[in-house]
Amino acid sequence: MSQTIKAAIVGTGFIGPAHLEALRRIPNVEVVALVEVNQELANEKAKMLGIPRAYTFDDMLKQADIDVVHICTPNFLHYSQAKAVMEAEKHVICEKPLAVKIHEAEELVKIASTTGLVNAVHFNLRYYPMVRQMKVMREKGELGEVYSIMGSYLQDWLFLQTDYNWRLEPDKSGDSRAIADIGSHLLDITEYVTGLKITEVMADFSTVHKTRLKPLKPIETYSGKMLTMDDYQEVSINTEDHATVMLRFDNGSKGSITVSQVNAGRKNRLNIEIAGSKSNFEFNSERPNELWIGKREKANEHLMKDPSLFHREASSLISFPGGHNEGFPDTSKQMFKEVYAAIATGKQPENPSFPTFADGLRELIIGERIVESNKKQAWVRI
Repeated sequence: MSQTIKAAIVGTGFIGPAHLEALRRIPNVEVVALVEVNQELANEKAKMLGIPRAYTFDDMLKQADIDVVHICTPNFLHYSQAKAVMEAEKHVICEKPLAVKIHEAEELVKIASTTGLVNAVHFNLRYYPMVRQMKVMREKGELGEVYSIMGSYLQDWLFLQTDYNWRLEPDKSGDSRAIADIGSHLLDITEYVTGLKITEVMADFSTVHKTRLKPLKPIETYSGKMLTMDDYQEVSINTEDHATVMLRFDNGSKGSITVSQVNAGRKNRLNIEIAGSKSNFEFNSERPNELWIGKREKANEHLMKDPSLFHREASSLISFPGGHNEGFPDTSKQMFKEVYAAIATGKQPENPSFPTFADGLRELIIGERIVESNKKQAWVRI
């Protein structure tokens, strides 16, 4: 990329600044604009984050020099904003989920295909180097035939009844919470690494806190700010705190995942274990620079992140030598490097290496079938 690509970020909750920080580490990319719900807030946040220009959404779309837009807003806005960005002939990177309804995501996939604009969904957890290393090792036959998959994604940020966020409100987040929010990452990685497709699901949800105490004044995600009891009102909760899902795959193998936002002490722990006929892989995102490789007839192996020990196809996601740890912020940087390389060409690649709107639609379909399965308490085909 020899020419500077100019970007705008829409939304300044937890993930918007994370996008900003990652983009600032990529050469020839400049975040020139920030968008918020009103001009006053946009001005305030732009000054705080050191972004030169501030807009409301519609005004930002009129800026001819903005090449790409990052949508980092609540879920219910993703569809309308992604559609408007593409209609304004700008490339788009959208937070997951791509939309809250399947027909909306299908329309976005169709528009993206018609326009040829670069489109991506921020399934950034694919971009831990170890995740791609597992994928490449599987492709090279080092895993063997996949026997089974076990996964979990555990957090504790909604552990207390006083923990609250817009994701708890279905009109903003959708009918599913834990599965749609963090489970989608785990399901995406499962298909990405194994090369298998989930064909059927059997789900069981639980809501630990049937009511929660909603703050009467706004607080930001992960802010840690404390309020007094007079600052809350009690509201009913209808989305899942915890979910267990059994899976069937297109090669006949089976699997299961557990997703929870109420596991004390688990801050952000994605764990996946893939049992194959030659090896067993285990990856834990709280130890992202390590991969456990299980063996039956010889000693187990413990691979540490080191570009000299990785397959070439995976080492491209490593920026530092072995022993220099890379983590969550680096996943976005590595993903955006690939997306912006496509933006530099002006069009979506024929076979993108990054997650696209089509991948976003896929996860939405799986998630909706999981919700349906929980309601029916029965197996549901994808």
